[in-house]
Amino acid sequence: EGFLATIHDTTSDVPSIHDQPIVSEFPDVFPDELQGIPPVREVEFNIELIPGSEPISKALYRMAPIGLKELKDQLQELLERGFIRPSVSPWGAPVLFVKKKDGSMRLCIDYRELNKITISYHQLRVREQDIDKTAFRTDYGHYEFLVMPFGLTKAPAVFIDLMNQIFHEFLDKFVIVFIDD
Repeated sequence: EGFLATIHDTTSDVPSIHDQPIVSEFPDVFPDELQGIPPVREVEFNIELIPGSEPISKALYRMAPIGLKELKDQLQELLERGFIRPSVSPWGAPVLFVKKKDGSMRLCIDYRELNKITISYHQLRVREQDIDKTAFRTDYGHYEFLVMPFGLTKAPAVFIDLMNQIFHEFLDKFVIVFIDD
């Protein structure tokens, strides 16, 4: 049995995970960015539809030129990291941006229509036969996710299930599974 304790001044700036000594000791366990597509795990993200559902493809949302530049940059990063691939799926959800607290832009795929016919974060692969359902349309092409995207109705529950499986023996000892956006 072991314990980890740290002391920090709470009157100064908000603490960062990088302030924790263990994070510095094991940078391979705490990377700033995930590298590539995750390994195959026991839990896969599947999208089960209401029987008889047909593919849904919605028109693109209009975007200002500055948004189009941001879109192009973010799509390129997702492609380079192996999180998305070009798609020819009959499915297609439109995209938009939401401004984050720090002023940066979060790419959001509007999966509301898919969520309506679904029987109810990039660290879990999408099941092969469900990849085409994650397709989204942009001014720069049609793509589909290979990893669980933000915005789908079951994503948080599936991710929590995975974390509970991984950390089962440590739950309530020194691990609490919690998702905060």
